[in-house]
Amino acid sequence: MLQSFKKEIQSELINILEFWSKNTLDEVNGGFIGKMDTYGNIHLDAEKGGVLNARILWTFSAASSFETLNKAERINALNLANRAFHYFKTYFIDYEIGGVYWSLNADGSPKSTRKQTYALAFAIYGLSEFYKVSENEEALTLAKDLFSLIEKHSLDKEKGGYWEACTKDWEPLEDLRLSKKDRNDPKTMNTHLHLVEAYVNLYKVWKNEELASKIEVLLGVFEIYIIDSKTGHMKLFFDKEWNSQSAGISYGHDIEAAWLLHESAEVLENAALTEKWEKYAVQMAKATIEGFNLDGSLNHEKDAETGHLDTHREWWVSAEAMIGFLNAYQISKDEKYLPIILQLWEFTKEHLIDHKNGEWFWGVYPPTSCEPNYQIMDAEDKVGFWKCPYHNARACMELVNRVDSI
Repeated sequence: MLQSFKKEIQSELINILEFWSKNTLDEVNGGFIGKMDTYGNIHLDAEKGGVLNARILWTFSAASSFETLNKAERINALNLANRAFHYFKTYFIDYEIGGVYWSLNADGSPKSTRKQTYALAFAIYGLSEFYKVSENEEALTLAKDLFSLIEKHSLDKEKGGYWEACTKDWEPLEDLRLSKKDRNDPKTMNTHLHLVEAYVNLYKVWKNEELASKIEVLLGVFEIYIIDSKTGHMKLFFDKEWNSQSAGISYGHDIEAAWLLHESAEVLENAALTEKWEKYAVQMAKATIEGFNLDGSLNHEKDAETGHLDTHREWWVSAEAMIGFLNAYQISKDEKYLPIILQLWEFTKEHLIDHKNGEWFWGVYPPTSCEPNYQIMDAEDKVGFWKCPYHNARACMELVNRVDSI
């Protein structure tokens, strides 16, 4: 059962990498395109996001050392990782003041020069992965510099945790939001999750004691402020004093955090800490099952106060859920997680993967009395500011490795 699943996942990884290799190179402006719509139309004039480009750098770097790919596929991935690194270091790094630009114009000139901690984190994530496979010292130096800048400018030295964003000059910023969909709060779960993820990846290639201590402190922030110990869900938005500002539940982030935080504890090689986060990983996976549907999908979000459920299904939620539930199975050996993983994959194959044009759709809307079939969210991108190869390609690599270890 799992071996058949693994074979299909291996094949899908190749499909994803092939799509990004063949369809997203910007031969006019360099690097990678900023936008492709659901129907495959490329928008060469679209802005280029720092998060997207850092995630592309991570994806091809990770793929270049993934052993189930053949030699030619790994070489191609490394070539594209080099392309991504060259473009990122040339255009996204602010060499004058330090940090990473939030976005560029299509020609590579800075567009949004804000210093968003989320983007800095993904830059560290991509650069450290590239160093892992290339031993390019410039990449490691850039990653270390970004770590120092975050600790200098984004750390709340009084209440703990990290601020969402600063201006280009590292001054306070009024609008801190990642996107228009988000609340304008000074601290968020999302940024802290991807910051610890980035720090962990950097620690894998740079065994620095200060960095290790920051990872442990971040785990403490999740335990004290972010994870609701009663429900197993995470709180999402906070004021300066860590008071929760919303009743939202994000099922995708719950299950993504379940395995990422467990990995964060494991990398520190502290047995007691790892055991603690194994328990959290299983608790959070159990809590996420609440959002699982009979059709094999996972709901997006829920307002715990009103009970309103956001039922559209997004590509990244299914990708992260397969890893998170498999991680819970590896820890607990509870067989109930296996059919959930396989149902998520069946739903992904049937409704999320674009078998005609490649890659995954952003998501689908569930059937209604007026629309009896799943409707593609065709107003969303196939490639874009937030639509990247990181979630689904990473899921494929994680799942193959985990099935092999069972």
